[in-house]
Amino acid sequence: MATHGTVEYATASGNDYEAHEGTYKTFLKLLKWHLIVIVLILCLMAYFRV
Repeated sequence: MATHGTVEYATASGNDYEAHEGTYKTFLKLLKWHLIVIVLILCLMAYFRV
């Protein structure tokens, strides 16, 4: 097997931490709203069950 050098992520060209952070914040917002909708649907299903 070939030996590989260590990868230095902090010094890699093209690191765009601001874009990564923005994407993660958007993901968390979408996750929050999806969970709220799912819980609301489950509550309505429990309320209107026959």
